[in-house]
Amino acid sequence: MKRKSRSRFGDQRRNRKKTCVCEICGQAFSGNSELTIHKRTHTGEKPYKCEVCDKAFSVARYLTDHKWIHIKNKPHQCQFCDKTFSKKSRLNLHVRIHTGEKPFQCDICGEAFSRNSLLSVHKWSHTGENPFCCEICGRSFSQNSYLSQHIMTHIETKPFICEICGKTFSFKKNLTYHSVTHLEKSHHCDICSKSFYCKNHLTNHESSHVGDKLYSCNYCEETFCQRSLLHRHKLAHPEAKPSCAVCGRKFSNKRNLTVHLRIHTGEKPYHCEICGKSFAANSNLTRHVQIHTGEKPYHCDICGKSFSQNNLKRHNFVHTGERPFQCEICGRAFTFKTDLHKHVRTHTGEKPYCCEICGKAYSYTYSLNTHRLTHIV
Repeated sequence: MKRKSRSRFGDQRRNRKKTCVCEICGQAFSGNSELTIHKRTHTGEKPYKCEVCDKAFSVARYLTDHKWIHIKNKPHQCQFCDKTFSKKSRLNLHVRIHTGEKPFQCDICGEAFSRNSLLSVHKWSHTGENPFCCEICGRSFSQNSYLSQHIMTHIETKPFICEICGKTFSFKKNLTYHSVTHLEKSHHCDICSKSFYCKNHLTNHESSHVGDKLYSCNYCEETFCQRSLLHRHKLAHPEAKPSCAVCGRKFSNKRNLTVHLRIHTGEKPYHCEICGKSFAANSNLTRHVQIHTGEKPYHCDICGKSFSQNNLKRHNFVHTGERPFQCEICGRAFTFKTDLHKHVRTHTGEKPYCCEICGKAYSYTYSLNTHRLTHIV
């Protein structure tokens, strides 16, 4: 009963009329307090300061959560790494880092998550629900943070300026991330001499040299000190990769397999609200929508050209000449993994794209589309 009443209260809050408008970006809010908090994303103001370490926060509850760091009474101890916590609930979340436990499972695709909030956001990828809508262009998003970033594409003002190179940014956090590129890598590992910009990056790296290896591979019993290293290692075991029941292709995780299966089923659950075109993956829809909006939020630091995210990554290889994906059969190298997969079909003869009318199969989608024209009278 309590959960239902909270949900109903959340619906009432979302349905309240938004009359308070930010004069910087135009985003609307239902109350002055929400608007005041939002404005701090533009100004960088952090009025709530910790009396112990002087760290500042933009929202009072962030400071409240932070203060637990300084509380010495932390009776709940992790059995794996001896880290202590002031609350049992926080310990339970932390332990999942070691155990890999993901108790919240999507009932549609089977993907699992360590937190219920992450599962809730993931489910929107199946339903297509995007509850956060831009009042300028009508585009909707699954998370409020994505909407906030999108709104800045409508605004020419970029108030945060890098004092070193003069580059401007819409958000202070983006300036902070950018500023790191001007720093020297002054934090050095004493074991392997690798260097890092930040102290915490060095600390994370140093754990790779620690003798205690808590994560064990259940295929070969090799052990690792970080769960991410274990996951990367498991990809070397073919039996660890979920495979497609139709064509046998293997994938690094269930989510990629789910998207791949749509090649065989023809399912395209993500629809463009502007032109009606459908896509098998949400990421493909996102890139497609930028054709209509003309949005190119990513800029090449070398030549200054603007791109969508995917195209910027592709463009950067023009400057670096890098081709990291190599064919194990003939040695030919490719810029992108998708190009490598297409090339491998010339060796294997795999034809995953099948005509639904006559059953003829092809290696590439463009070959199938050309063939389909022969059925049109």
